[in-house]
Amino acid sequence: MEVTTQVKKKEDILKAYHFRHATKVFDDTRKIADEDFQFILETGRLSPSSIGFEPWKFLIVQNQDLRKRLSEVSSGAQKQLATASHFVVILARSDASYNSPYAEYMLKEMKGMPDDVFELTSAAYGNFQNNQRILENPRSLFDWASKQTYIALGNMMTAAAQIEIDSCPIEGFNREAVHHILEEEGLLEKGAWDVSVMAAFGYRAEEPKREKTRQPIEKVTQWLN
Repeated sequence: MEVTTQVKKKEDILKAYHFRHATKVFDDTRKIADEDFQFILETGRLSPSSIGFEPWKFLIVQNQDLRKRLSEVSSGAQKQLATASHFVVILARSDASYNSPYAEYMLKEMKGMPDDVFELTSAAYGNFQNNQRILENPRSLFDWASKQTYIALGNMMTAAAQIEIDSCPIEGFNREAVHHILEEEGLLEKGAWDVSVMAAFGYRAEEPKREKTRQPIEKVTQWLN
């Protein structure tokens, strides 16, 4: 029975991956139930991140005026912004260096580290960020944080697919213009956050016109025994 249950779980997970596709147009008459979207957000919140810094924030944009403003500077999100049940702008920290107030908050307040452990951990994380050249400039630091948001994004889209909710990841937007809009709205906390990626969630208006295509497994894997 246990083996059978595990096989069924694997089948269900792969079924969700085949179900998921980059939905361009959603059925705007169907809305995701609150408990279902909270489930999707929870999988983002529980996602792993480098050195556990969780450098993300999820802006759920339901305000139609704000959606319209974003649409004007987001060429890759025109149809999604107009039709998605829920639209998310994912922000990444711009100040997640090992010696920042944010790092101290994460280590002391969130993880409960005493001062002596904090000092040792902070030094170790400083070595890591320096060795990885993350601290070379503000852009490299932001890019490192932004990479972490894609882990959360992937988990959220997969979780949505497992309960038959559609999604679409979106990078087609004018970053500077979106930054300006969100800054005007007071959503970037004076530069602590910046725009990483967007995602739309809802229910597809029509079925995909073709089957999912991916390279065969032997093209994307190499075993080093």
